[in-house]
Amino acid sequence: MIPLHLAGQIRGRVEFSPEVPVSVRWALDVADGDGHWIITTDPKFADRVLDDDHVLVKVPSLDDPVAEAVRTMHEARRRGEWEQEMTHESLLPYLEEEAEEVAEAIRTNAPDSELQKELSDLLLQVLFHAEIADERGAFGFGDVAGAFVAKMRVRAPYLFDGSDGLVDKATQDRLWAEGKASE
Repeated sequence: MIPLHLAGQIRGRVEFSPEVPVSVRWALDVADGDGHWIITTDPKFADRVLDDDHVLVKVPSLDDPVAEAVRTMHEARRRGEWEQEMTHESLLPYLEEEAEEVAEAIRTNAPDSELQKELSDLLLQVLFHAEIADERGAFGFGDVAGAFVAKMRVRAPYLFDGSDGLVDKATQDRLWAEGKASE
């Protein structure tokens, strides 16, 4: 796997795994040389074909745990019968349970590892609901994240104005209230 911005370094023979889109194949301007490249978007394919004589170059998003979480939820929904049966409504008891478990971990001053586990369970619920919405073309996880940033731009503009100093609580409260009122 290779980031597209490194395409200019590709020299020699190039092979593609079957799922690589034609548009990607056409976008690469391969120069003559002695190299041998295998380009794939499938991590499992890369694992199968690479040996000790090869170097793996990956796009950074493959090492992004948020992107991996979104991909994992997509696959769970695509391949799991139980996950396919779930709806926003049928997931409500799980969402409520996970939110309560996060609250309980905080109330009891649980170890960090326990709070992390409970937060990951709550994140699963957010990913699940976003995936269901994405399937019907409404919005995806990226849209949820974008909505968070948009809200923060309105309610906490100091985070985006280039400043880096401490913002006092009174200013924060005022800006938050003004931002909320403008929504």
